[in-house]
Amino acid sequence: MFYTYIIECSDGSLYTGYTNDLDKRIMTHNEKKGAKYTRGRVPVVLKYYEEFNNKQDAMKRESEIKKLNRKKKEELINFDKI
Repeated sequence: MFYTYIIECSDGSLYTGYTNDLDKRIMTHNEKKGAKYTRGRVPVVLKYYEEFNNKQDAMKRESEIKKLNRKKKEELINFDKI
């Protein structure tokens, strides 16, 4: 299983990524070992995720979400609360 996710950083910014182990990836971000963007913005909180059967679909969705403006990302998060 692969996941596309949105996390909220400590500064209120949103970060989108993909992974094959969601819990481990969030932990990695919070250990300041994740993406360069999130290292100085911990702790991060998982706000949204989608599941996929393959990496390509997860990466494609990540790219689509990254192109959304903040308002659209917030609508996505609020539409499907975790």
